Amino acid sequence: MTTLKITKKPSDTPTASKAPVRRTDSAKRDRTVAPQKAVMPRTEESQPVKREHAPSAAPNPVNKTGQRNHRYDGKLHGDEGGDNASTQATEARRSEYRQTERPAERQARPAGIDTRTSPKASKEEPQYRQAPRRGGKVRDGYDAIATPQYGAAAKAAYKSVPVNLESPRLSKVMAERGICSRREADEWITNGWVMVDGVIIDTLGTRISPDAEIIISSYAHETQSESVTIILHKPVGYVSGQAEDGYQPAIVLVHPDNQWEDDPTLHTHYPKEFERRFLNGLAPAGRLDIDSTGMLVLTQDGRVARHLIGENSDVEKEYLVRVEGTLTDANMKLLNFGLSLDGEKLKPAKVSWQNEDQLRFALREGKKRQIRRMCEMVGLHVVGLKRVRIGSINLGKLPVGQWRYLRPEEKF
Repeated sequence: MTTLKITKKPSDTPTASKAPVRRTDSAKRDRTVAPQKAVMPRTEESQPVKREHAPSAAPNPVNKTGQRNHRYDGKLHGDEGGDNASTQATEARRSEYRQTERPAERQARPAGIDTRTSPKASKEEPQYRQAPRRGGKVRDGYDAIATPQYGAAAKAAYKSVPVNLESPRLSKVMAERGICSRREADEWITNGWVMVDGVIIDTLGTRISPDAEIIISSYAHETQSESVTIILHKPVGYVSGQAEDGYQPAIVLVHPDNQWEDDPTLHTHYPKEFERRFLNGLAPAGRLDIDSTGMLVLTQDGRVARHLIGENSDVEKEYLVRVEGTLTDANMKLLNFGLSLDGEKLKPAKVSWQNEDQLRFALREGKKRQIRRMCEMVGLHVVGLKRVRIGSINLGKLPVGQWRYLRPEEKF
């Protein structure tokens, strides 16, 4: 093995080492103050060069800083004392701009007239009910000051119209048109979901014209579409409405354990599951006595309730009545038409024998204990009463004490 030994030769031109930087003064620099920037002296060559301009245009003046102002007149910063020619040219261009872009009729604004295109926003109103501040409606001839639609200005304009005390209330008109019940109408009005002649009404008891245009918000339609109607086979011993004399209301039977297992809605691809909210506002549309059984309708939909028990309702209801006693042909004719209750003549009914001890009644009205009182007037005693049909909906095979949903295709 060979070992090589390398010897470093000294350089012919030795490198000179840098001398350390030393301060000329022995005092320490105050580091709390920023050092001054070096300023390059300006020479004649660094001065901006003046450009030749056309004789018709005034030359642009030059200032010491060389900064150009980005205004339309092209003047430079710090050039307030320019020559008279430049000042006159600038004033001429300004006057020409005013005459071409802003005519005299636009400059003159009539005093005392509000030229806004929409009413001023009110802090008392929510944002979604404020007037839109866009120019499209103005171009189309819309005058928001004359006909405001939202906010406090719209209410003030609507209230300024003289109200006829003989005009019907808004909730009554909505119920008569079949839009909803009065209870639902009051709720929608309070929520601001009702618009009358282009103005949102949120005050209960507001009177309107009978032929006024009424528009309902989509929120109200969504709420109405989510309402349910339930058909219950009420047993004997339950009252239809509020609890009284120790008897429970029929609504206590509406819970998942009593839902009819053979209900077709339970076997569809998307069965409707019972929810606690279905009990909110669920009310009977019609009554059955404590001693009566049969079909009872409970609904959240005001339209259904008004259709079944409204003032002008003529939905036919069918009953099977078990009686004791003797019924002559003359009394049978009286049951069909000719009897009066509480000083009012009853509407024509359809009464016939179902079997030897059971009658079938079909009525288009429902006075309190009407069938029992009618039978007493012709010498009959009612032993049992069962309602089997309302309109076109039959009780069917629904067991006693159980309930089912009204299907979407079913109509009373």
